[in-house]
Amino acid sequence: MRAAVCTAHGPPEVVCIEERPAPGLLPGQVRVRVAAAGVNFPDVLLIAGRYQLPVPPPFVPGSEFAGVIVETCGDTGGFAVGDPVTGTVLHGAFATEVAVPAAGLTRVPDGVPLRTAAAFGVAHRTAYHALRSMARLTAGQELIVLGAGSGVGLAAVQLGVALGAQVTAVASTAEKLAVAGAHGAGRRICHRDTDLRAALREVLPGGADAVIDPVGGDLSEPALRSLRRGGRFVTVGYASGVIPRIPLNLVLVKGVHILGFQFQDVAPEEFTRNEDELGGFLVSGRARPHIGAVFPLSEAAAALRHVADGRAVGKVVIDLTD
Repeated sequence: MRAAVCTAHGPPEVVCIEERPAPGLLPGQVRVRVAAAGVNFPDVLLIAGRYQLPVPPPFVPGSEFAGVIVETCGDTGGFAVGDPVTGTVLHGAFATEVAVPAAGLTRVPDGVPLRTAAAFGVAHRTAYHALRSMARLTAGQELIVLGAGSGVGLAAVQLGVALGAQVTAVASTAEKLAVAGAHGAGRRICHRDTDLRAALREVLPGGADAVIDPVGGDLSEPALRSLRRGGRFVTVGYASGVIPRIPLNLVLVKGVHILGFQFQDVAPEEFTRNEDELGGFLVSGRARPHIGAVFPLSEAAAALRHVADGRAVGKVVIDLTD
């Protein structure tokens, strides 16, 4: 099989394309011929050796894929050869084949392209669980999304609108804000052109109910200050590369809540509810990922660089169908 391989920890350019043996199967696993793989910021961190779960090189990066099952081993819970599926792994998705436990796969619904399925899972699931179970967002509330042009950020814009919220998008370029507007963000702020704290005060004089923050850095504190009493600030990640230092007196004085999002912290019954609702959005077309760039496998390093430099608008996908 052909695969992108991280030969040593470092920048995206350490990734090269190699021929590797196809992975073997264990009982309960399936082999998937990968059609498309989503590129996510944690992939960049894993390659750099800066992710919280380090992987020693050499390894195949890539955490999100969609394709067709070509082989099964043992009891695979009803999955069979020919089934279109999507799934996530810590690494291994940037290859023409991947061997994974069948229990972690999801069937791709009829009518949903494999490229769409590959771009949907990580960003939209992160955004939706954060909105529903952490931010507790309900119809009519005011939502601020930082990094609104990123995969998670744009998914949060789209899903916040689907939940009936009024969305204020914050991003770094006019292009990213235009896409956020096309997905329903009624207010849009370019943080590089203005003082974010003042801009948020102007457009939200009564404050916001919730903030989704996948960026961190200098954007977090102004967004936190914009919350009304009882508001919820959900930290999802630190794409800026800087973990913010929040003055705790703001939390005390404003009576707001700061919550960290991880999938394992979502209650089981809520997790099932959220997944069912999100699947319904995908099937109905109310939530579909915006794919801003597509790269062939041979340009996997360029795809990773595109994400690392913050140039991605929505999702970046690697096409493995050639």
